[in-house]
Amino acid sequence: QVQLVESGGGLVQAGGSLRLSCAASGRASTTYHMGWFRQAPGKEREFVAAISRLGGSTYYSDSVKGRFTISREYAKNSVYLQMNSLKPEDTAVYYCAAYYSYNDYARQTATTYDYWGQGTQVTVSS
Repeated sequence: QVQLVESGGGLVQAGGSLRLSCAASGRASTTYHMGWFRQAPGKEREFVAAISRLGGSTYYSDSVKGRFTISREYAKNSVYLQMNSLKPEDTAVYYCAAYYSYNDYARQTATTYDYWGQGTQVTVSS
């Protein structure tokens, strides 16, 4: 079992930055693939970014590529999402998620992920 707790959300003006954190705990949580997803009101949950369990590969949706950066810190059992040049359309609840597979490729489909945090609200004003 893995527990995930997000933090770092808030209200920011367009063009600003935020850094989301996800603290993982539980059995072998450092060996999991980690992803960030978001869900805006009235929309389906969508993939944002992912990092493989060994940290060798990162993946981004086209909408955030070049603006967001995912990273992980094994010593702190944490994953981060640095969000720069924020836009009003980035407004959503952001979720951290995890799953395990033997390879070093992190999938981008929400149904693949077994563990989820409670989410943190990000609001970008225009």
